[in-house]
Amino acid sequence: MRLEVTRDVFQLAQAFTISRGSRTEAQVLTVAISDGEYRGWGECVPYARYDETLDSVTEQIEALPIQLDRQSLCDLLPAGAARNAVDCALWDLEAKRAGKRAWELAGLPAPGPEITAYTLSLDTPEAMRAQAALNAHRPLLKIKLGTPDDMPRLEAVRSGAPLSRIIVDANEGWSAQVYSDLAPHLVRLGVDLVEQPLPAGDDDALLGMERPVPVCADESCHDRASLPGLAGKYDMVNIKLDKAGGLTEALALRDAAVAEGYSVMVGCMVGSSLAMAPAQLLAQGAAVVDLDGPLLLAEDRDVVLAFDEAGVHPPERALWG
Repeated sequence: MRLEVTRDVFQLAQAFTISRGSRTEAQVLTVAISDGEYRGWGECVPYARYDETLDSVTEQIEALPIQLDRQSLCDLLPAGAARNAVDCALWDLEAKRAGKRAWELAGLPAPGPEITAYTLSLDTPEAMRAQAALNAHRPLLKIKLGTPDDMPRLEAVRSGAPLSRIIVDANEGWSAQVYSDLAPHLVRLGVDLVEQPLPAGDDDALLGMERPVPVCADESCHDRASLPGLAGKYDMVNIKLDKAGGLTEALALRDAAVAEGYSVMVGCMVGSSLAMAPAQLLAQGAAVVDLDGPLLLAEDRDVVLAFDEAGVHPPERALWG
């Protein structure tokens, strides 16, 4: 077995802004695992919010033993970006060795396209209205908020895209008071859900608080170990491969969350088609799918995921799985 880690940079189509800052490129790590005959690969996006850097995640991956499988990987690395890239590369390698698709190995039905959200980054109300109008043909828009002055932005997006479904992501940027004040307006403007309104460390304030719009745990939910801490605060969990540590744990988290009564959202970091490919299998039948990473890029992998009016399609063999 041979494991390689490389750094890749993909320019974004336009600056992408959330409450924690802006970026103009997606910096990712690509992991390739080969056995001399077959080669599997995966991608991760190290995220500073979780104390990850390109260097720290590379070090985690390069410290792994040469011989490993998905089960031993879970014992060697914690949930996070490093484990995700390696886990997805192992899935791809296993599929190629077996001459099957990854969904078959996972015991899943054949996947189909899924409607995905398209994200509008945080900006002035005027700019967000213009973004919304430009993308008003899309059935589902996700808007980045997370400031004390978000009401004009929300109104602007709804006026720009009056027929689209809307979901809101506050990225931990609101206080309990701001969320409480905005909640009735979320209902009035037809918002389907709000992601992570409060900081993960302060979300106990959601206990007993009225939630007229479903509230989804993002930064508060990583893997199955997160679930006990969500009770009474959230209605939905956002599962991302980079948080869960790969497709193996993400599938288990999805099943456990559903068994505990949570709805499921499948999301992503800003990455290439390679990062979205395994998540597309996870997203089958999810209440909300947010796998628009490639749509935000000015450049992508040589083989890309297909997006059309039916949504994001399953990956071709040449891409992954």
